[in-house]
Amino acid sequence: MSTPAQITEGRDTLIRTVAPTAALLFMLFAAARPIACQANPALRSLFRQDMALSEEQITAIGSGQPVAKNLPSRKPAEAFLFGAIYINAAPDSYVRFASDVNRLRKLRYTRELEKFSNPPQVSDLRDFSFDSNDVQALKRCQPGACKIQMPASYIEEFKRSINWSAANHGEEVNRLVRTKILQLLLAYQKDGNRALGVYNDMRDPTDVAQQFAYMLSYRKALPEYLADFYRYLLNYPNAKPANVENAFSWARVNFGLKPTLRIEHVVTLRGKPGDPVACAIAGKQLYASHYFETALELSFCVRGNDDPRQRGFYLIMVLGSEQAGLTGVVRTVAVRRSVSDLRETLTTIRKTVEANP
Repeated sequence: MSTPAQITEGRDTLIRTVAPTAALLFMLFAAARPIACQANPALRSLFRQDMALSEEQITAIGSGQPVAKNLPSRKPAEAFLFGAIYINAAPDSYVRFASDVNRLRKLRYTRELEKFSNPPQVSDLRDFSFDSNDVQALKRCQPGACKIQMPASYIEEFKRSINWSAANHGEEVNRLVRTKILQLLLAYQKDGNRALGVYNDMRDPTDVAQQFAYMLSYRKALPEYLADFYRYLLNYPNAKPANVENAFSWARVNFGLKPTLRIEHVVTLRGKPGDPVACAIAGKQLYASHYFETALELSFCVRGNDDPRQRGFYLIMVLGSEQAGLTGVVRTVAVRRSVSDLRETLTTIRKTVEANP
């Protein structure tokens, strides 16, 4: 669990180590020609000096090839990735892509993806279910020793409410799972991050809201003109900017050794004509059954030209997560694979968006 001093230290670390991402978004006022970054010295300096990209990588980004790399982290359980690619289409095309459930279902590792109604209904979760392995793991759960991420109160309720000797106890489990997930989402929509609770599946509890604030402090690499966007991620549902839209979804993804169920809040900001950042999208994890204690996916559509009527933008992605047990060889392998997956994802997005401008 992070202390206020650690959070402050994390923000200081950001300025020293991850300011390149902030600089990227600040410096892109001057238009870079889509074929490399030769025409924009500030962008070239950022990629070459701050992000330590090679000449080949710099050229690749402007030519529509993906570049991705691992960023420094403050502790082993953290992982942060940076990725960039130039897309020859209007930024609105990416916004449409990012909200198109049918297209997102085709991304690697996504097995199922469904949007919640407004307001959310339990019927939105009809296919949200633990598999038989997770049901058996839940049967053996104890606070501080559970293979499913959840608060201690949930663990106790499952042990108290489920007739584990019944033949249909798996169905009982999943009915209760859907009820608890709906309650969590409705509470979050009312009270924000404080409703996310504390995971007690491991010996050391994880305060989800505090962990998210600490992780986002590393990502305070948002430019000043997006300060309201950053503040809204922390203070939702309060202080909503006028140009922001909210959506909620759940997904079953293949990551690691077992399928993971995730609940996500997607915040989309649309820039004004002429703004260097045409859009910003944040995918904020509210719950995951495995692996991710907290996670945030940030993407920015940065105009490739200072004329908003011109096509083309740089898609900049920053992915952050906190994962228990992400150390040693496990961390090395996971990060390497994640970097490779990010490159593949950037390519898929470019091809799809350019084909559907």
